[in-house]
Amino acid sequence: MRTTIRLPDNLLRQAKKLAADTDRSLTRVIEDALWETLSRSGSRNVRRTVRLKTFGRGGLRPGVDLDDGRTLRDLMDLEDLKAKEPDGSD
Repeated sequence: MRTTIRLPDNLLRQAKKLAADTDRSLTRVIEDALWETLSRSGSRNVRRTVRLKTFGRGGLRPGVDLDDGRTLRDLMDLEDLKAKEPDGSD
């Protein structure tokens, strides 16, 4: 199929140089680039299932909201401080 495309001058120069350096036609260089881009965009839609190992039971601790990163970090910092105290209490 024949079509017309507009490319920036610098991009066209680079594509022509690549075509000459790799002994391909300009059409083939553009075609290969499009196929590569299209194949990469298709693979982004593939989702893999991830299974996370969990430990313990009973769900989240009181006050923990996984959607609130700032509060979660504050709670983790508080736990670190408690762990560093000699008797583990406040």
